[in-house]
Amino acid sequence: MEQHEIVFKLISKVKFMKNAIIFMSIAVLITACAKRPDAISPVSMGNAFQETSCNKAQLLLNEERINLAALSVAQNSAATGDAFTVFLVGVPASAVTGSDKEGDIATSKGKVIALENRLLSC
Repeated sequence: MEQHEIVFKLISKVKFMKNAIIFMSIAVLITACAKRPDAISPVSMGNAFQETSCNKAQLLLNEERINLAALSVAQNSAATGDAFTVFLVGVPASAVTGSDKEGDIATSKGKVIALENRLLSC
């Protein structure tokens, strides 16, 4: 094999590795972005509120719906901010600021479902 063929193969491998690293970096950044609230699954609460009175369950449900709405606004803001900062600097803002509310939203959604289920038997 001639020297120029070896150099050409080496350059080709370097370009491939560079493209692979860029692709994997983009994939990691995209998956690190905050999810939209509607893409977050609820946490199962089972029968956590079965012993709660109907009046108390209704009050808790109203409070939790307000909480979920506020968390959703914050999560939408985090997702929008992530899309913007990933575009500008390549790093999702929520990874730095801790503004991702995914866990809180999943818990809140689970509470709403459990409370709604409790109220079905009232």
